[in-house]
Amino acid sequence: MEIREIKSISELEKVQQLEKEVWGQSPIPIHQTLTAIKNGGIVVGAFHGEELAGFSYSFAGFKNGKVHLTSHILAISSMVREQGIGEALKWEQRKIAIERGYEMMLWTYDPLETRNGYLNLTKLHAICDTYIENCYGEMQDGLNKGLPSDRFEVNWHLTSKYVEEKCTIDFTNASVIAPYSMNESHFPVLAEVDTQLSLKEEVYLLPVPQNMQLLKAADPDLALEWRLKTRLLIQSFFSKGYVAVRLEKGKKEVHYYVFVKRELIDLT
Repeated sequence: MEIREIKSISELEKVQQLEKEVWGQSPIPIHQTLTAIKNGGIVVGAFHGEELAGFSYSFAGFKNGKVHLTSHILAISSMVREQGIGEALKWEQRKIAIERGYEMMLWTYDPLETRNGYLNLTKLHAICDTYIENCYGEMQDGLNKGLPSDRFEVNWHLTSKYVEEKCTIDFTNASVIAPYSMNESHFPVLAEVDTQLSLKEEVYLLPVPQNMQLLKAADPDLALEWRLKTRLLIQSFFSKGYVAVRLEKGKKEVHYYVFVKRELIDLT
């Protein structure tokens, strides 16, 4: 698999084809992606011969008086998933971004999609301190339909020590902030928790379902309950100076987000 930057119209046409395959909806017009490339954006592709197996699309952004790279779409063909292609695309995107002068990359993802959380936080060492309610409105594609489109906005501090050295946080003694139980259908149910949390420890764990798509298909009401309960808990963490730094895979029904005090992260 060759990972390289995409610049030509013919390869952007392949990006459109893969986008339609993955998302099942109209792709971004080439005049938009091509203009983004010419004005600070970066599109990286994973090629098997002449076939495009995955891509990451980003464009220049501006926030709080600073320029950053906004990574908007990451798509991998269903034929080659779970092979590390997404991670390889992101590291190549980072390399090119640093060469272009960027120090920060931002993007969003659904915090209940744990596969994305594992890539973004655990593997790439991005962090998150921003929760956006119903970020894109009521989306109708297969992955998002049926739930508010809540999103984590993650920050990838491209040249920081935390990313460069792939620093880790010790969470072996972390407290689980909310217990869960299993219902009769063998799905996890999060307990009722007071969202006015009194947070005194440096590290906490928050359980989330291992497979949100499976849960949503079987029990939409329970899926919505997870969305609303975790929304309030995560917002409470962020309001008290914690950041999400890792998605730790559990052995059974749930995975766990790791939240730490921001000052524990070396972003220099």
